Amino acid sequence: MTSEPRWLTDAEQRTWQAYRRMQLLLGAQVSRDLNADSGLSDADYDVLSHLGLSDRNRCRISELADRMLWSRSRLSHHLTRMQQRGLVAREGCASDARCAEVVLTADGLRTLEAAAPPHVDSVRRNFIDLLTPEQQAVFAEIGEVVVRHLSAGVEPRAKKPARGTA
Repeated sequence: MTSEPRWLTDAEQRTWQAYRRMQLLLGAQVSRDLNADSGLSDADYDVLSHLGLSDRNRCRISELADRMLWSRSRLSHHLTRMQQRGLVAREGCASDARCAEVVLTADGLRTLEAAAPPHVDSVRRNFIDLLTPEQQAVFAEIGEVVVRHLSAGVEPRAKKPARGTA
């Protein structure tokens, strides 16, 4: 016997619909602003910003794919396009000949440094500055609860020990 679904209450439906509309509209606006201000796509900016926050502006490709929640294949194709534009380079990994790293080039770093201020301005104008500090705290807590739930049981790829280590 199939049990009846737990339909959303009016308040729950309002919450869900507000989130869905906000996510779509906010994402589209910030993406438009990013492209207009810097010529970058969201994917370009995500790669550049992850590398910009990484030690020595470099990261193993597999680790970057995990951080971005992308398949290695998708990331590899995107890195090829970014490499052709001179934003990133691929290099062998010094600690493990089997892996490859992606590195932010000097042009990539300049591009990120030029794109970041207007991008942050767009995020502020279209989201952060519309909320009180209390609303920001609640929103962050909500996001963290959902992320923890969705991440439960999802183990990141185990890091392989470097050669010569246990």
